[in-house]
Amino acid sequence: MQCPGQDTRYWKAGAIYEAPCSKCGRPVEFFKDESTRKCKNCGHKMVNPKMDFGCAAYCQHAEQCLGELPPELLAQRKDLLKDRVAVEMKRYFKQDFKRIGHATKVARYAERIAREEKGDLVVVLCAAYLHDIGIHEAERKYNSTEARYQEEEGPPIAREILTKLGTSGTIIEEVCDIIGHHHHPRPEETVNFQAVYDADLIVNLEEKDKEKKIGEEKLAAIIHVSFFTESGRKLAGEVLLKNTNKTS
Repeated sequence: MQCPGQDTRYWKAGAIYEAPCSKCGRPVEFFKDESTRKCKNCGHKMVNPKMDFGCAAYCQHAEQCLGELPPELLAQRKDLLKDRVAVEMKRYFKQDFKRIGHATKVARYAERIAREEKGDLVVVLCAAYLHDIGIHEAERKYNSTEARYQEEEGPPIAREILTKLGTSGTIIEEVCDIIGHHHHPRPEETVNFQAVYDADLIVNLEEKDKEKKIGEEKLAAIIHVSFFTESGRKLAGEVLLKNTNKTS
């Protein structure tokens, strides 16, 4: 079945148009369903400037629908996936602004750590946004928010969300694996896991310190021994301590 947006039977006036080449300025003719076309004058391959890449940015069948996708769109697909996961997390938690705020802050810190540590931002951010997604089911089934129950209930919900968004299987598997043991590190962990773990630890310590002051000396000791990454340790110092030199 062809996507109606790409089916010529549904096209209206203006479905064929010209756009100036981004290199030489000569007009390039586009059909509305073409993702790219080469300029006949200079040979530059340009992205269709009027094409709506909305569904293609996250649909797992986009390549079959549109052909080979340009690098610009591939980058957009990843960015849009992260945004849509954030939206789905908020939709799932509804009015639970405490959990929404926690997940959002973990994602923000995890992104900073992952950039420094060269992690996969798509995996890290999807896992960060969804790391506590099983907490409501844990409360419903076990009347508890214990980590082991969150880790048990989270992956099936995350898998459903990511599958609905057309996420690739490899991303789904890694994200669900991280969620399924995000409080219980294994002897050896990936950089992606480490970024999420360190970010979650920072936010948990931040929340605990607001509830009841831990004290900078104790926080400094925790920061010194409890983080996987140097980036996480440094960020923890910035967030939790007035004098970050105390973490060294």
